[in-house]
Amino acid sequence: MKTLFVLACTTLVLTKLGLGASLDHEKQNDRVIHGRPLSEKERHDDDEEDHEYDHEAFLGDEAEEFDELTPEESQRRLAIIVDKMDKDGDGQITTEELADWIKYTQTRYISDDVERQWESHKQQGKETINWDEYRQNVYGFLDEEEEAEPEEHGFSYKQMETRDSRRWIRADLDKDGELTKTEFQAFLHPEDAEHMRDIVVTETLEDIDKDQDGKINIEEYIGDMYKDEDADVGKEEEPEWVASEREQFSQHRDSNGDGFMDIEELKAWIIPPDFDHSEAEAKHLIFESDVDEDNMLTKEEILDKYDLFVGSQATDFGEALTRHDEF
Repeated sequence: MKTLFVLACTTLVLTKLGLGASLDHEKQNDRVIHGRPLSEKERHDDDEEDHEYDHEAFLGDEAEEFDELTPEESQRRLAIIVDKMDKDGDGQITTEELADWIKYTQTRYISDDVERQWESHKQQGKETINWDEYRQNVYGFLDEEEEAEPEEHGFSYKQMETRDSRRWIRADLDKDGELTKTEFQAFLHPEDAEHMRDIVVTETLEDIDKDQDGKINIEEYIGDMYKDEDADVGKEEEPEWVASEREQFSQHRDSNGDGFMDIEELKAWIIPPDFDHSEAEAKHLIFESDVDEDNMLTKEEILDKYDLFVGSQATDFGEALTRHDEF
């Protein structure tokens, strides 16, 4: 779903201040999780929007250079990735091989992010970080303010600190007051840690539940995904996908039919059992590119559809081919 505007704003502000470790990973667009969301983009029926999602899912966030590449260079570099994906060297990319590549790009992002932030916050000579050290680095500027002014839409740094503190306590499995690198990763990326899943649900509820009644109505649900700038003046009808989401809410999200999503229904939505984002995206990419319909892709089929994988000039979608590490 659409990244909350508040989180985007505060992330930008803290980044400029040289702060914001936990804020870096808050940019979650697709609420449904099974590990890190594959893309900041929402998947719709619109081809351009779908391509933006596919680019980020396929390459992760490591391919900024692709914005400036010519089609010929995009295809040349994409061919290198195809060879890396083809583990058995048979010239065919299976669903499993494609899903493994997508998982690899996501895992690499998390590893790089944790390493960068770990080195930024860990004090020299220590192999753990405690809350006071982290808080001073990220929220210490609040101590110099007489009162923390609320940010956009009433969201404040103090609220962010409270939320991070709660997440920190949950990540500290041995309750020794210090986070190891593994515990710190759970703090930064709670969607990837089983024991952190409940706090992800709680944070999602807090994000969407604007009237703070502990449940989500249909307008709050839609409002998290879609902001119609013309709604007040009636200039434009809602897109078809919004109407479809309204139907999804009524028929599936609100399973008990009371007009709201409670905490358990919210959990069933964002943490569905046995759902694998990477496999679903791999199947989608194969469906879109598999000319001979054998449920596998050749290098030629992928390169013929290079724009689906890496060809957009309108979005950020990673620099996977500028790196020389092995898959």
